[in-house]
Amino acid sequence: QLQLVESGGGLVQPGGSLRLSCAASGFTLDNYGIGWFRQAPGKEREVVSCISGGGGTTMYADSVKGRFTISRDNAKNTVYLQMNSLKPEDTAIYYCAAGLWRVQAACVRTGGLYGYWGQGTQVTVSS
Repeated sequence: QLQLVESGGGLVQPGGSLRLSCAASGFTLDNYGIGWFRQAPGKEREVVSCISGGGGTTMYADSVKGRFTISRDNAKNTVYLQMNSLKPEDTAIYYCAAGLWRVQAACVRTGGLYGYWGQGTQVTVSS
């Protein structure tokens, strides 16, 4: 069974850090592009970051640029999202998604194009 499982969410104070993990089972992530998305209550899902299959291309939403870092460890079949300087507006459920693109260097922002999704992990930034 092909699965993505996110972990690492939790409650953190403003200015704090969390590292989210997205682990795959049932398939290898090596050639898959990975996206991190989030959805806050009452808001639409939005892309946070993405990384290409080879890891050479990354993208960040303007709202997280300079604070979040996406990376991948293909040996561990895991993709990470390091989140620093967290703000209350970062509060949301965070999802990872995997997709295979014709161009491996592609970094895709559109959630509907991803074929596999995790169940999400809650991130709450509050004092």
